[in-house]
Amino acid sequence: MLYPIYVHKDANSAYGAAFPDFPGCFAGADDLQDLPAAAQEAVEVHFHGETEPIPRPSAPEDWSDDAQFQGGYWMLVEIDLSRVNAKAIRLNVSLPQSLVKRIDAVAQARSMSRSAFLALAAEHEMQVASR
Repeated sequence: MLYPIYVHKDANSAYGAAFPDFPGCFAGADDLQDLPAAAQEAVEVHFHGETEPIPRPSAPEDWSDDAQFQGGYWMLVEIDLSRVNAKAIRLNVSLPQSLVKRIDAVAQARSMSRSAFLALAAEHEMQVASR
């Protein structure tokens, strides 16, 4: 899911990012291109061990008047929720063999496990259904 992060950088410092949807969650990186990976890691650590559901993403416009988010800029970062607070449970499902082969091919091309791909697909479908 795409989550907004508020990015700021002072002279002679790393890029810092705050998550308005996750109060107290921050990420940092020396290079801007490394910030999305740092954001993913920060969210995973922030929610480690939590049992509460992860909030849905807001829009940067929702925070435009907030004093703590002034002087920087907004980015949307993809957060893989299947890697966040993911206490895995085993389940048994039956799928057509041809579908499993296609799932495995796509998952492998994305360097994902079958389980991670299916979780991502389920998250995507639930997001689409809630619009």
